[in-house]
Amino acid sequence: MNPINCDFSPMKQTLKEELLQVIMSLQQSIEAMDIDTNCLLGNFEKIKEKFVTIEMKAATFYLNCYLSPFTEKYPELSHSVQNMSTRRHGGLIVIEREDSLNSLIKPGIHIGAELTHSLIESIFFPGNPLHDGAVLVTHNQIESAANVLPLSERYTGEKKLGTRHRAALGLSELSDALIMVVSEETGRISFAFKGNLYPITTHGII
Repeated sequence: MNPINCDFSPMKQTLKEELLQVIMSLQQSIEAMDIDTNCLLGNFEKIKEKFVTIEMKAATFYLNCYLSPFTEKYPELSHSVQNMSTRRHGGLIVIEREDSLNSLIKPGIHIGAELTHSLIESIFFPGNPLHDGAVLVTHNQIESAANVLPLSERYTGEKKLGTRHRAALGLSELSDALIMVVSEETGRISFAFKGNLYPITTHGII
């Protein structure tokens, strides 16, 4: 595989600049508290949205870097999850990295085909018998579909995780695999890696 240039310097500089803007907004909010007539709720909401945007921007960059040494099909993966997100078709895609997953995954149906966005989208099309499980990607191939992953027992605050997200977290807690998730309920895209779940941008992740 030919890894992309994962030079973090430009990303770090961008994040620093955007975080400084957030700090400035927080400072302005502190100063505004001296004026009794000011309602700060709108300011808080904007600051929260900015933090989410910064996190998603960073996660999108790191996702590409984490995947590039292990598959050349990142554009195909990106295309497929964006289309699924738009249509709110749920999906769970495991990209195998260095750790063997044989003992961690309950195998589903062997596919053994080159990874394309159209094949992934057809697998996760609602009603397809394979759409409920996880797709396993090794290098540039879809090895299998309808795989069953170990579920995480972790609770994330008061928010209850769906089965796909628990499965993604569960496998990421036991291996170095990277697992992409598309929520059927919201269309949001995220990925699990080393026991954490990260949101990524819905558009432009190539």
